[in-house]
Amino acid sequence: MSKQLKFHLPVNLWAKLPKLAQEMFVAMQAHIEELEAHVRELEVRLAQNSQNSSRPPSSDFPRGKNPEKLASTVRRKRGAQPGHLGHHRIQFSPDEVDEVVELHPSRCDHCGIALEGPGEEEKEWCHQVVELPEVKARVTEYRLHSRKCPECGQRVEAQLPPGVPQRPFGPTFQATAAILTGRYRLSRRETQQLLDDLWSAKISLGTLSSLEEATSCTLENVVSDVAQSVKRAGVVNMDETGWREDNGRAWLWTAVIEGMSLFHINPRRSGDVVEKLLGEDFSGVVGTDRYSAYKRIPVKQRALCYAHLKRNFQALVDRGGEAACVGHWGLREFERVFGLWHSYCDGEMDRLELQRGLKPIKARFSKLLEYGKRVDDSKARALCKNLSELWDGLWTFSKVEGVEPTNNAAERALRPGVLWRKGSFGSQSDRGSRFVERMLTVAASCRQQKRHLLTFLVQACQGALSGSSPPSLVQSYVPN
Repeated sequence: MSKQLKFHLPVNLWAKLPKLAQEMFVAMQAHIEELEAHVRELEVRLAQNSQNSSRPPSSDFPRGKNPEKLASTVRRKRGAQPGHLGHHRIQFSPDEVDEVVELHPSRCDHCGIALEGPGEEEKEWCHQVVELPEVKARVTEYRLHSRKCPECGQRVEAQLPPGVPQRPFGPTFQATAAILTGRYRLSRRETQQLLDDLWSAKISLGTLSSLEEATSCTLENVVSDVAQSVKRAGVVNMDETGWREDNGRAWLWTAVIEGMSLFHINPRRSGDVVEKLLGEDFSGVVGTDRYSAYKRIPVKQRALCYAHLKRNFQALVDRGGEAACVGHWGLREFERVFGLWHSYCDGEMDRLELQRGLKPIKARFSKLLEYGKRVDDSKARALCKNLSELWDGLWTFSKVEGVEPTNNAAERALRPGVLWRKGSFGSQSDRGSRFVERMLTVAASCRQQKRHLLTFLVQACQGALSGSSPPSLVQSYVPN
C-alpha cells in the first residue's frame, strides 16, 4: 500500500490562499483518502483465499500460497515419505473365498524327476485373484392371459403377483439407478450408458427420470423421520451453501446430528429456514458460523466455529495496520484453545480441567475484544463487537458434552452437495430438488451408521411395492 498523500502547507501560506482554494484542497484531500481506502479494500479482497475467508480451497493458488512464496518452498519428493508404514493388499478370509485351487509341482526343475503325492517339507502360500463375474440384467416376462367365465360370460384378466412392479424395472434396478445419479452424481446420459455397458440394460432418459421420482417418493417418510430427529437432538451442526433451482438462486442446507444428516434445499437463506429445520421449541445446542440467519437461535444455545473465526482473524492480519495487531493476538489465543482441546480429546485432562485452562484465555480474549472495538480499522471493530455480543457461544464447547469447537461436521457433510452442484449446476425443478435432498440425506446417514446404501435403497423400493413400511434410519440406529 502506498504512503498516504496529504497536503502539508505552512500556516502563513495557507492563510494567504483564497477561501475557495482552501475548500478545494480540503475536498481533494478527502477524495484522495476515500480512493485510498477503496484501493486498500480491493487489495484485501484480491488477497483472499481459503485461509482468511470463506472461499473454497479450490479457488486458491496452487498449494494455497502466493507465487512469491511458492518459488521459495522446498518441495517434497513424490511418493511415500520417510516413516510411512505403507498399505498392503488385504487377504480375503476363507469364508469369503469362492473357489480354492490346489497346485503342486509335478516335476523337479533341478534334476527333472517326477514328483507325485505329498512331499516332505512342503510349504504353502496363497495367491488370491479377484475377478468380476459376467453380469447381465435378468429379464422376467409375465404373460397375462384372459378368458371368459363359462358361468357368466365375463372376461377375466390375470393379475401380476404381489411385489411385481407395474413399471418394467425391479427394485434393485431402481435403487442402482438412483445411486448412480444421486450418490455418484453421474448425469442421466452417463447413467444410461453405464447401465447398458455393465448389464446390457437399456433405459430411456424419461424412464430414468421417472425412477428417480419413484425413489424420491419412497424415501419421503424416511427423510421425514430424520427431520424429526434433528428437532429432538441435543447437539446439531448446521451450515449452508449456494444452489441453483430452475436457473434461480437457492441454498442447500444441512443439519448434522449423531448418526444422521438432514439436507434441505430452499430458495431463501434466512432465519425462517433455520427455524423450520430446528423447530420452534428446539432446546439443544447448534454449532454454526456467525451468519446472521442463525440469530434466531439464543446465544446460550449456539457454539461458534473456531475454524471460521481463525480465518476471520487471519484476514485482519492480512489487512495490516492496527487490524493486524488484533489478528495476531486472536490467532495466538486460538492456538492455546486448540491445544487445550486436543489434550482433552486425547484424555490428558477432564472437562473440569479444560474449563480451568480456558479461564486465562477467556480473560485475555475479553481484553482483546475491548481493544479491537477501539481501533481505527472498521473490519476489526465490527468483528470484535460482534464477538462480544456472541460471547457465550464462544465457550459452549467447554460446557456441553458432544459439542466441538469447530463446525467441521456440517462442512464435511456439504461437500457431496457442492460436488453435485458443480457437476449438474443444481436442479431444474422442485421435484428434482426433493430427489437431491433425500438422496443426500440417506447416503450421508447410511455412511454415518456404516450401513450398506444399496441394500437400504433396495429394501425401501421393495417396501413400496409390497405396501410395507420402508427401513428406518432412526429406529434401527443405536449410538455408540
